[in-house]
Amino acid sequence: MKKILIKLASAIFPNFVASFAYNKLTNPQIRKLRENELQTLDKAEKEDFIFKDFTIKLYNWKGGAKKILLIHGWEGQAGNFSDLIERLIKERYTIYSFDAPSHGSSSKGNTSLFEFTELVGVLIKKFEVRHLISHSFGGVATTYALFNNRNLEIDKYVLLTTPDKFIERINDVSKMVGIDNKVKKKLIQKIEREKNIDVTKLNVSDFVKSINVKKSIIIHDKNDKVIPIERSINVHKNWNASKFKEISGTGHFRILRTKEVIESVINFLK
Repeated sequence: MKKILIKLASAIFPNFVASFAYNKLTNPQIRKLRENELQTLDKAEKEDFIFKDFTIKLYNWKGGAKKILLIHGWEGQAGNFSDLIERLIKERYTIYSFDAPSHGSSSKGNTSLFEFTELVGVLIKKFEVRHLISHSFGGVATTYALFNNRNLEIDKYVLLTTPDKFIERINDVSKMVGIDNKVKKKLIQKIEREKNIDVTKLNVSDFVKSINVKKSIIIHDKNDKVIPIERSINVHKNWNASKFKEISGTGHFRILRTKEVIESVINFLK
């Protein structure tokens, strides 16, 4: 019924519906953390970091000389990496993570790929890390940040699933909301006008061709219902530094807490 009403509104009020879809792209929902995720966050040293109009929550689990930054996905937060963090602690890593603008415990407001991306670049420099792990949309923000900062050198980078083309994200949101092609065109025009970019050029498979990463691995579940595995495969095909590992039985979110995946990550980092 909701999609029927949106289709009707699209025909009568296309600009309003385009703004509604834009809000879906720029206002992440806050998902409740599990008890073990909260317990892992409690072990971290925390810092409030001012970035643009946001107060960003930073986390640090102190270990040895090996340093790593974890980058969560859209509507995710640092606590989602709980199982992986506990394993990295055992390996004596010093671990950094954060809640992106309008995510987790950071302050709230309209945000987008672009604030997320800029923040990742700032934090890579701040923490002086050469090892990265991202989940889902975090792969877009991270590869775009490295594309915009090609002086940054990364030794090893793990992507636990990754989208590819930003236009695919727009298509996904359009389908979810139920808007037609006419309204989707207005949505794209609104994004391009307000952000001064060409959405067709925002592709991870293009970014990775010129970023400074020595070795990477992309791990993706073949039955992922949020991001089709074909998107990760296309990124891999365009990235000489990458290996690809297809898995099954984890889906999009459980991949973060599956022991076999975590051990694959640890082995790759070693």
